[in-house]
Amino acid sequence: MSAHPPSRLEMLRFLERVQVQDLQRTRDWIATEEQLLAAQADRRPAPPPPDWLLEHGIGTGRPPVRVHTGQCWDTRTRCKPTTADAARRALAEGVSACPQCRPDTALGMLE
Repeated sequence: MSAHPPSRLEMLRFLERVQVQDLQRTRDWIATEEQLLAAQADRRPAPPPPDWLLEHGIGTGRPPVRVHTGQCWDTRTRCKPTTADAARRALAEGVSACPQCRPDTALGMLE
């Protein structure tokens, strides 16, 4: 044991070391929790495909050019999910139906 009691500065330095260790322990816990959450997110199944897709053209304004069912194999990167009503409206306004998946048939729009 030391002959003189610790100075106020020595006690504050000790407190600082303890708090830095506590902070590092907390950061380690946070990192572990983030890893667990990321692993859980990876195990979740992918969301189901949308029922209907609207394919947009290239360029400014990007008007719709084709309607697809959600399971169509012939979709492209310019497809966005849409509702059945919006798909019907697009077909009624002259947007083409995909010849592969025939959304007009699936929506009951053929005569």
